[in-house]
Amino acid sequence: MDNLEQRLTELEVRLTFIDDTVLGLANADGEQSMRIATLERLVHDLRSELASLRLGQGHDPHSEPPPPHY
Repeated sequence: MDNLEQRLTELEVRLTFIDDTVLGLANADGEQSMRIATLERLVHDLRSELASLRLGQGHDPHSEPPPPHY
């Protein structure tokens, strides 16, 4: 019976560590998702700003002739 109790205690300890690890991973996943969303917003804003700057300068890269090596 002692062996069974020891094994059960060991399993409970291991389960506690697993629970802590899963919780830590879930928190890290949430933080990473928020960072990715922020970066996506920033990239979108930068692309919009770049497009408006190009339009403001009357610069259309598609209307330029190809470089001489083409």
